[in-house]
Amino acid sequence: MDDEHMQIGEVAARTELSLRTIRHYEEVGLVIPSARSQGGFRLYTEADVARLMVIRRMKPLGFTLDEMRDLLDITDRLDAAPLADSAEREALLERIRAYEQAAARKIEDLRTQLTRAEDFAATLRRRLEHAPGEETAARAAPAPA
Repeated sequence: MDDEHMQIGEVAARTELSLRTIRHYEEVGLVIPSARSQGGFRLYTEADVARLMVIRRMKPLGFTLDEMRDLLDITDRLDAAPLADSAEREALLERIRAYEQAAARKIEDLRTQLTRAEDFAATLRRRLEHAPGEETAARAAPAPA
């Protein structure tokens, strides 16, 4: 194995994705190992790690596998040989802008959810701070018969 390739374990450590998740993304065609070792082990490059990082960042925002695939296809097409057709290039950039806007909306939704969750946790903390002490609870309990 050369310095340009890394095995799946190293990729998993670098991306903080499980081996199972990386294999799943391979099965669905999102990331294909760039090579195989003589022993048949998957080998990845920095470009493969970058693809996995895009996927990892899209996942918590609720993007679907098809949306991930679409965005990766768009970026692959933009990164390939320069597009002679400027209209095609602009159309691809417009699709990326749509993903950026969708991500911004999803982030705002997550911020709203986080605020609500923090409010809920604060409500529970206040409830615990003002809960009756053991003596008060014992006085409130009915006497044994």
